[in-house]
Amino acid sequence: MESVYAHIDANTQKYIDRLGEAIAIPSISGDASHRSDVFRMGAWLKTELVRLGFSAIEEHLPGKQTLQGHELDLPPVVLATFGEDNNKPTVLVYGHYDVQPALKDDGWKYEPFQMVHEKETGRIYGRGSTDDKAPILSWLWVVEAYKALGKELPVNLKVCFEGMEESGSEGLDDIIFKEADRYFKNVDCVCISDNYWLGTKKPCLTYGLRGVSYFMLEIHGPAKDLHSGVFGGTVHEPMTDLIHIMSKLVSPDGKILIPGIYDDVAPVTEDENKLYQGLDFTLTDIHNATESETTIHESVRDTLMHRWRFPSLSLHGIEGAFYAPGAKTVIPAKVIGKFSIRSVPNQTPERIAEIVKTHVESEFKKLKSRNTLKFEAPQGGKCWVADVNNWNFVAARSAIEKVFKTSPDLTREGGSIPVTLTFQEALNKSVLLLPMGRSDDGAHSTNEKIDLFNYIEGIKLLATYLEEVAAVPK
Repeated sequence: MESVYAHIDANTQKYIDRLGEAIAIPSISGDASHRSDVFRMGAWLKTELVRLGFSAIEEHLPGKQTLQGHELDLPPVVLATFGEDNNKPTVLVYGHYDVQPALKDDGWKYEPFQMVHEKETGRIYGRGSTDDKAPILSWLWVVEAYKALGKELPVNLKVCFEGMEESGSEGLDDIIFKEADRYFKNVDCVCISDNYWLGTKKPCLTYGLRGVSYFMLEIHGPAKDLHSGVFGGTVHEPMTDLIHIMSKLVSPDGKILIPGIYDDVAPVTEDENKLYQGLDFTLTDIHNATESETTIHESVRDTLMHRWRFPSLSLHGIEGAFYAPGAKTVIPAKVIGKFSIRSVPNQTPERIAEIVKTHVESEFKKLKSRNTLKFEAPQGGKCWVADVNNWNFVAARSAIEKVFKTSPDLTREGGSIPVTLTFQEALNKSVLLLPMGRSDDGAHSTNEKIDLFNYIEGIKLLATYLEEVAAVPK
């Protein structure tokens, strides 16, 4: 691999510049005003796939959606193939080209859609830098490196890039199941690089993800906003009802207050317990990532268990409430509370939605309010757990050892990538999470970045992983 590594090192500045091009496209899938940018990012990727000689390039349009009062086309799922040698294994790689919203006023030190490479820190800043533009581009740079060197890629490579991951991956599952016996028919394994190292110094392999169920509580009262001096104390106020209900969902120490929520949680086994020993992680790592010392639990094991292994409930916001600076004495006519539950084996989205709805409606009934409650569960994704002894994981572990000269930690993630389970169920093949970024990259947060070291060594890792897949006994 020396020639491949040397080529990657020699093209470092090119990879930085090309990442900057991708970051400059504000492909925010959750904002109707940026839907054209999401399509533009998909077209950018397709142009690169054509340039690199990928074949069988297909764009699958998942359909339409109504977003912020607009009917919009969903961005394309882009499929492409490099190599069709029946004597080689076929690796399917997945990534997403959409990003979370970002504004300079949110607290960014640079404009979020203008890449900045801080040479003194080695950090590359920009929305989407680590989630997920650097990882998906890196697969392309691997192919480019092999072509430039006149080397044959050791595997057949298929890519699946989508533009709605940050907004629930609408339509993707249907496409995957539809194409399972056609486009994905000969796939031997799946690799996803859309998560992060446990800490900041040691690479890891990820074998589990929590699921996610998202909920919205709409409470509607008067027909319009009211003056609190005129109507305060005379009407049931939607905000008061909502705050009361949301206070009955989770306690300050993280305990979920919904009856029955823990009933289906799988017990922790002795073998599973052993996987939490010797991990390269301290509470300082999470303190640095959060820039605070607000952790609930006192030990590394308990902290990681509650991040990976047990369900959690988080309150996300209230739509319709006054939130701008200054005072405004208004009684909002309608408010929408938003929260989610991260789920674990053996919980299911259907069961979670059922017991949450029952609990919310029960608490609302106790208020004897004349307002109306509307409960919505727009998203529900299952958790995922894989076999760490599968040959796909053996190949990835070997690749990490060769590139980073250390054995990886075996980790789970508190976040959710629902497509992981979809691929596993639709294709019945091993799915692997091979992270590129670090725990302090700030995905979904202000000042999102990827370290240049992780970007460049990550490209080498992906190339080495393909070599190991070709070499490891199946």
